[in-house]
Amino acid sequence: MNEVGPHSPRSWADKRHPKRRALLAAIAAFTFVAAIVTFAAWVVSLGPLPLAQAKQVSTTIVDRSGKLLRAYAMADGRWRLPVDAKKDVDPTYLKLLLAYEDQRFRSHHGVDPLALARAAFQLISRGQIVSGGSTITMQLARLMEPRRERSIYAKLRQIVRAIEIERQLDKDQILNLYLAMAPFGGNLEGVRAASIAYFGKEPKRLSLSESALLVALPQSPETRRLDRYPDAARAGRNRVLERMVEEHRITVEDAAQASSTPVPRLRKPMPILAPHSADQAIATMRDAPLIKLTLDANLQKVLETLARDRALALGPNISVAIIVVDNESGDALARVGSPDYFDEMRAGQVDMTRALRSPGSTLKPFIYGLAFEDGFVHPESLIDDRPIRFGAYAPENFDMTFQGTVPVKKALQLSLNVPAIALLDRVGSSRLSSRLKQAGASLVLPKDETPGLAMGLGGVGVTLQDLAMLYAGFPRLGTTRPLREIVGSIDDASDRDRQDSLRLMDRVAAWQVGNVLLGTPPPENGIGGRIAFKTGTSYGYRDAWSVGFDGRMTIAVWVGRPDGAPVPGLVGRSAAAPILFDAFARTGKLPLPLPKPPKGVVLAASNAKLPLPIRRFRPLGELVRSGGEHALHIQFPLDGSRIDIDRSADSEAAVMPIKVSGGVLPMTMLVNGRSVGEIDGRRQRLIDAPEPGFARLTVIDAVGAADTVVVRIQ
Repeated sequence: MNEVGPHSPRSWADKRHPKRRALLAAIAAFTFVAAIVTFAAWVVSLGPLPLAQAKQVSTTIVDRSGKLLRAYAMADGRWRLPVDAKKDVDPTYLKLLLAYEDQRFRSHHGVDPLALARAAFQLISRGQIVSGGSTITMQLARLMEPRRERSIYAKLRQIVRAIEIERQLDKDQILNLYLAMAPFGGNLEGVRAASIAYFGKEPKRLSLSESALLVALPQSPETRRLDRYPDAARAGRNRVLERMVEEHRITVEDAAQASSTPVPRLRKPMPILAPHSADQAIATMRDAPLIKLTLDANLQKVLETLARDRALALGPNISVAIIVVDNESGDALARVGSPDYFDEMRAGQVDMTRALRSPGSTLKPFIYGLAFEDGFVHPESLIDDRPIRFGAYAPENFDMTFQGTVPVKKALQLSLNVPAIALLDRVGSSRLSSRLKQAGASLVLPKDETPGLAMGLGGVGVTLQDLAMLYAGFPRLGTTRPLREIVGSIDDASDRDRQDSLRLMDRVAAWQVGNVLLGTPPPENGIGGRIAFKTGTSYGYRDAWSVGFDGRMTIAVWVGRPDGAPVPGLVGRSAAAPILFDAFARTGKLPLPLPKPPKGVVLAASNAKLPLPIRRFRPLGELVRSGGEHALHIQFPLDGSRIDIDRSADSEAAVMPIKVSGGVLPMTMLVNGRSVGEIDGRRQRLIDAPEPGFARLTVIDAVGAADTVVVRIQ
C-alpha cells in the first residue's frame, strides 16, 4: 500500500483544492455580475418605451352616439383608428385571435415559455414553423419598434420590451394597442381600419369567416393583401379555421361554411359623413385624436342622400344645403353643406349652411312676432295689401298683384310683401335688426348701410344655420340657444355655462307666429297642419329657402348656386319646401305638436271679437296724418325710466299709474303684449306692477294709433 507523502502530487492537489474552488467561484461570480451589468446596460441603452408614438392614431370624428362619421389619415398616410376591445370588436374575433396567437395572454407576464417550447418542438418535429412563440405583447413590442432583421438579438429585444410593456400597461391596454397597430396590408393598421376597408363596416359584428380572415392577415400582411393576393388571404384564413377545428374550438360544419365564403377583393373607401362639419371640427379642436359631434349619423346619411338626389333633379351647378337643430338643446343633429363634397361643378367643399346669403322673405315671421309683441295687431286683425309708398320705396308682391284687405295671419301665410313692410315700418328696422342680433344671429348689411325697410324682403345677409337657430326660438316660445355641434369645445363649454337663453320675443308672440305658420299651405308632397314653415326667394332667383319646425326639431333648407348666379324659376315654395317636407319625413319620427298656448294668448275666433283698437291695422303714415296735434302719447311713465315699486308685506297692492294724452277713446292698455284693460275717461289707469325687469307698456286708441314705452321695474 502506497502512502501519500507530503511532497506527492496528490497531496499538493488536496492542499490546493480549496483555493482552486474559491478562484473558480470568484471567476464565475465576476462573469455573472459582468453579464448582469452588461445586460442591464443593454436594457438601459434601449431607452424608454415609445408609448406616446404607439398611441398616436388617426383623428376620428364620431357622432353623438359614438358612430364613426369620418377619419383622417395620419401624417404619413396610414389609417390607424383607436380601438376599445370591449366596445368595438366582436367577441368571436377576440376568441379566435387569442386562441391562435396567445392562449395564455391573460396569465403570462409578457413572455410565454410554454409557447416558445411548443414552437421549437414543432419546428424540429415538422421541419417548418407551425406556430410562433411570440405573445401578443411581444408582437406589440415589435410593432412599436419595427425592424427588418430576424435574429436572436431581435427576439431578445422583443422579450425585454414585452416585460417592460407588461409592467407599464394592463392587459386591456395592451390588447387595445395591439388591435390598433396590427398590420393588415398597405396603409391599413388595426382591426377597425381593416374591417371598414375590407368589409365596409365596424368590427362589432363579424362572421366566423371575417373573424378568421382578420386573424390571418397580420401574420403576412403584404403577401395576403386582399386587393392584391386574395387567394393567399383565403388560404391563410382557412389555415386559421383548420387549426381551430383541431383544437375543438369550432365545429367542422361551421369551419366548412366559413371556408366556402368568398373573400373581398377590393378595398372600400373610408366613410366620409358630414365632411364640412368634420373639417370645421378639425380646425377648431387641433391635435385632438377623437372629436365628438352632436350630429346623428343615421339622420346625416339619409339627408345627404336626399340633398344629392334633389340637386341632380334640379339641374347642373345647383347646390342644396340642409341643417337640422334640436329645439330644446340647440344641438345640430345634421348638417349637409353641399350635395357632394367632391363635386367641383357644385363647389362641393363650400359649406353653404355657413355661407352668407340674402334670406328673401324668411325674416317676415320675426317682423310679425314683434308686431304681436307690441300688441298693435293680432293674427285675426285686418291689414291692407294695396299699393303704398314709404318715401322712395314702394314694395310689391312677388306675383305683382294685391289681395286687398286680408287677416294678418293670411298675409304671413301667403308671404305678402306690402303688409310685412307696413308692419316693419311700425316696428322699426333697427329694432328688428338689434333683436335678431340679441338672439344670436349675425346679420350683415351692405357696406355703409343702416337697417332699412328692405331688410324685410331680404336686404341683409344671413346664414342658413343662423336662420335655423332663430326659427327654433318659436317652438321654444321666444328664446334661442346658440347652436352646438362640437361636444367638449371651448365654445361649447362657454355656451353651456350660460344659464339664461337668448331672448327673441315674448312667449305669446312666439306662440302666435308658430300657430300662424302651422296653417301655411303645404307643398304638393306635404300634409298641412303638421309642420310650421316659411319659404323665401331672394332677388333675382339666386336663393330659395324653406325653414320649418315642429315641437321637436327645426330644419332649414337652402337651394341655389354657390357662386350667386341667378337661376330662373328658382322659388322657395317649389324648390326648397318639398325638400323640407321630405327631410322631416326621413327623420323617421312623426311630427311632434307645438307647445300649448301660454298664459295671456287671446284666442279670438273672429276679427269681430277682438278689442276695437286692434281689429284693423293702420300704417304709421295714416296714424300721423290722423293724429295731428292730438296724437296719442304716454305721459307717464317716461320711456327708459326706472320705476321703484314698494313690495313690502305691509304696503298696499303693488300698483303703477299710467297717464296718457291725445288719442281717441276708448283706449286699450297692454303690458308686455298682454291686455290689462282700458284707459278711463281721464286718460289714466292704475295697473298691477309688472315683475322686476324691463317691461313694455303700450296704449292703443280707437283708430289704431299706439304709443309704447319701455321701463325698468325695480
